Amino acid sequence: MKDDKTNGATLKANAGIDPIEARLDEFAASIYARRSREIGYPLNQQSRLIGFYKWLMGSGMNLTMVDNAGDPFMDDGGLMSTLEYEREVLEFFGPLFGFDLNDLWGIVTFSGTDGNNHGLYFGAKYLERKTGKKPVLYVSDAAHYSSRRLADLQNLDMRLIPSDVHGRMIPEELDKAIVDERPALVVYAMGTTFKGGVDDQATLNAVLAKHPSLVVYRHIDAALFGGYLPHTKYRDFVDRRVQPFDSIAFSGHKIFGMDEPAGIFLTTREVKENQNPFQVSYLNANMPMINCSRSALSPLKIWWIIQHTSREEFERQAAEMLENAAWLKGEFDKLGWPAWLEPMSNTVYFKRPPQEIVKKYGLAPDHDDRLGGDLSHLIVMQHVSKERLTRFLDDLKAAQ
Repeated sequence: MKDDKTNGATLKANAGIDPIEARLDEFAASIYARRSREIGYPLNQQSRLIGFYKWLMGSGMNLTMVDNAGDPFMDDGGLMSTLEYEREVLEFFGPLFGFDLNDLWGIVTFSGTDGNNHGLYFGAKYLERKTGKKPVLYVSDAAHYSSRRLADLQNLDMRLIPSDVHGRMIPEELDKAIVDERPALVVYAMGTTFKGGVDDQATLNAVLAKHPSLVVYRHIDAALFGGYLPHTKYRDFVDRRVQPFDSIAFSGHKIFGMDEPAGIFLTTREVKENQNPFQVSYLNANMPMINCSRSALSPLKIWWIIQHTSREEFERQAAEMLENAAWLKGEFDKLGWPAWLEPMSNTVYFKRPPQEIVKKYGLAPDHDDRLGGDLSHLIVMQHVSKERLTRFLDDLKAAQ
């Protein structure tokens, strides 16, 4: 006997409906039914793009191939692109992170990992241009795994720095690892993947300052936190005028309600101008970015979202996420269930529940002997209301 999925598609085919569409309909229904329960990963399920798709389908853009194969800050030369809107997106975000618009460069990336790839690549090439030496990469063992993978991809000499129980790079361990004879490419995590730990930039910068001959490039991996910290009282932690850094990458598909991976990479023109030139004649431009073709729709979607969301609304969303995360931590405490919440974080991590709870809510796993062993975490995004958290807690109580 065929399973329900096949039966449903067959029934629709018999009714004169395309079986391909029937199969996709059933798949979409199953995904849509799960969306409200998926609370273990940083995805905002409150779509901001309903109006965008209505516009897209009536505009002719849905029938047109566009490609952002160019520099957003140069004339597009008549390319079929959305470079104008990409530049406006970058100019919206730049000042939020302390960049001067007269010294801003960046691109809309395919993901946070793509942004980190550019951060490491730009940082390494900048340091080589300045010193004539290949840098050493320093990154915490709690930071997103993409830095380790990208170090392997780019053949970078990496020092993995131990983190403390809160997921923060340990300053003394960084100090011990520094190679004074070579420049330092340092990745600071603003919100580690599992615990939501934030590297203490001021203390780590003081460690770097103890090595006066060291030439340093600082890249900030702010995949999730970069989306909301600029709209909170913690904004100075991602403001390069307060905490100096050279580039930052954050995700577009986490906080902002995108429906596909995307991200933002921001740096300075001075960094951009100290890259390998790669003058591309048919684009009439210096093309330092790793990718040639880039999505032309992602910048449009992000542009649409920021045009339809006020600063006050971003601030409200950020405050609500942090308040709900603090409320959840308090409820765990009432239950006597071990749980932790780092400052500035919307990520609550806790003793791992029974497997049926983990599966039902799509909780991410981890392990830390310092905290008793197996752990899970829950990320309080915009769609994760107190009502949904209450249902989760009720299921947790019932499973004890």
